[in-house]
Amino acid sequence: MKKIICFLCVLLTLTLLVACTNTMSDKYSGNDSVQSNQQSLETTFSEEKQEESSETTSAITQSENSQINSSESVNETSIDLSKDFNGINGCAVWYSTANNQYFYYNEDLCKKEVSPFSTFKIISALIGLQENIIEDKSSTMNYNGTQYPNPEWNNNLNLEQAFQSSCIWYFRKILDEAGEQNVQDILTDLQYGNCDVSEWEGSGINTIDELNGFWLDSSLKISPLEQVEVMMKIFERESNLDHSNIEIVKNIMLISDNGTKKIYGKTGSGNNQAWFVGFTEESNTKDYFAIYLDDKSQESIITGNTAKEVALNIFE
Repeated sequence: MKKIICFLCVLLTLTLLVACTNTMSDKYSGNDSVQSNQQSLETTFSEEKQEESSETTSAITQSENSQINSSESVNETSIDLSKDFNGINGCAVWYSTANNQYFYYNEDLCKKEVSPFSTFKIISALIGLQENIIEDKSSTMNYNGTQYPNPEWNNNLNLEQAFQSSCIWYFRKILDEAGEQNVQDILTDLQYGNCDVSEWEGSGINTIDELNGFWLDSSLKISPLEQVEVMMKIFERESNLDHSNIEIVKNIMLISDNGTKKIYGKTGSGNNQAWFVGFTEESNTKDYFAIYLDDKSQESIITGNTAKEVALNIFE
């Protein structure tokens, strides 16, 4: 009997030991399952991060390639226009929108920043219209009685007359009314050369105060290439300027119209430097140009008309 009781006790002990072992085994198995799930989540998260990183890298690469391709797609050609310049030192750059191509004569000079002189009246007119200082080509500024060297300036003038006669005092009034900060903001938006209006009153190139300004052989500088880029930005309507104002300025820039081709532009000159800047329009296609002359060795005075004649010779 004692043997039977002892046997039953041993059997009971063994049964309890087996049950405990199984419980502990199940317990550890559960921890392994959690660890396995964590590893699975971590692996999935890692793979997703790698995919995002790969997609981001791919997007950046595509963007960089797009920029490179865009840059490479613009064609640039150097040409010899020495006959058209007739011994005058200068340069020419123009852009063909149909061919997405730049043409250069004397490319280094095309990229040199110099004073815009009266070609800046294109921008001055746009500023006046944009700031509601003038309304249209008939907007008049009153003459103050000063005897100016150009007789055409000694009258009340409207925008069209002032633009055609390149009247400095008219546009100086516009810019003074607009104010330095507004002018600075518009030049920055247009990326107009060095955008420097710090010498607001000008360098004193002329003896009469109102015939001076930052755009006349002073702080503001722009290269012929940049002139072309600014004209494109304006007349391809890629700026913040009002389209109706652009049309007003375009109309007063018209130089010639032979029925099939129109030439728009503005001259500028000073200290034997001269400009003719603008664009041609034919079959709704525009070509933008800038002619710049800089030759103090010439015996005769170089004017904006000299630069315009060079341009017309090239167009022919």
